[in-house]
Amino acid sequence: MKHAEIVIIGGGPAGLCAAVSAAKSGSKVLIIDRNKILGGQLIKQTHMFFGSEKQYASTRGIDIPEILINELLKYKENVEIKTDSTVVGMYEDGIITVLEKEDNYYKIRPKSVIVATGAYEKFLSFPNNDLPGIYGAGAVQTLMNVYGVKPGNKVLMVGAGNIGLIVSYQLMQAGVEVKAIIDAAPKIGGYLVHASKIRRMGVPIMTSHTVKEAIGYEFLQKVVICKVDEKFNYVEGTEISFDVDVMCISVGLTPLNELLAMRGCEMKYIPQLSGLVPVRNENYETSVENIFVAGDATGVEEASTAMVEGFLAGLCAAAKIGYKTDDFINRKNDYVKQLNNLRSGPAGKHILAGIEQIGR
Repeated sequence: MKHAEIVIIGGGPAGLCAAVSAAKSGSKVLIIDRNKILGGQLIKQTHMFFGSEKQYASTRGIDIPEILINELLKYKENVEIKTDSTVVGMYEDGIITVLEKEDNYYKIRPKSVIVATGAYEKFLSFPNNDLPGIYGAGAVQTLMNVYGVKPGNKVLMVGAGNIGLIVSYQLMQAGVEVKAIIDAAPKIGGYLVHASKIRRMGVPIMTSHTVKEAIGYEFLQKVVICKVDEKFNYVEGTEISFDVDVMCISVGLTPLNELLAMRGCEMKYIPQLSGLVPVRNENYETSVENIFVAGDATGVEEASTAMVEGFLAGLCAAAKIGYKTDDFINRKNDYVKQLNNLRSGPAGKHILAGIEQIGR
């Protein structure tokens, strides 16, 4: 049995920031991540971040993990990192079970836990949606930006949110032809600055359209799309075919929080936050004492928001187990102010409406 003060599950943007904040407060932290390297979604994001200097604005996502890890090294006597390790259970007696590198199984008894497990990609149902050549946007980013592999030559992007628009631009930078971007919604969901850049490069963005069918034998060869009405039903006679070898699906994320449900945290389905999320208080503590949450596991937003939530959760988790610093109030107020600023736009109203429903 291993003992720990604060266990942070997930080494992405929220988890890394939680570790920095908790370690800075004086607590010992153990980061557990299932991947070989830390950074989560950041390691595949080559675009520059929005926000403010505090959220690393104008810095590329792939460069942020190194910044945060270097910050962690300032408190290395308080930090332990376990990569290639998966938390497989959180139990009522407070025990966490971990599977390390597929053969070493052990238990941990922490004083506090911060769950920063992120989210997973949603998919679409249509005939032949399992053909090789049909990817989620995260898989396409991983192929291109992590491994330097072109996913194909001609792509249809499904989804006009920020991720769909950004990945489309990255595909074009890699020499891939983007035939079109389609979205079932009547309006573009991403920032117009991204959409305008795509349109200037000659790529049509077709709203109120969805995938009707994928065609191919051993791999994707053609995609048939069609218009949808206000109830998202097919409009017959509006079919358009695209000869492509890749379809990239970017239709949103769902919070990855099965561990929280397993632990007995109170959960609610909140559409504005993209799915089932934990009820939590202003300190990001769930209904189970000393179980905290941060990032997409508590509601899907931008990576900048996930990082600030991580800083806040790490600060509060450390304070809860006795590491309350003299500047606790000032630091907490600063993080809250940053979150309010990030949620101040039109999209923020949608998020805030969801957050109101999960407050304790």
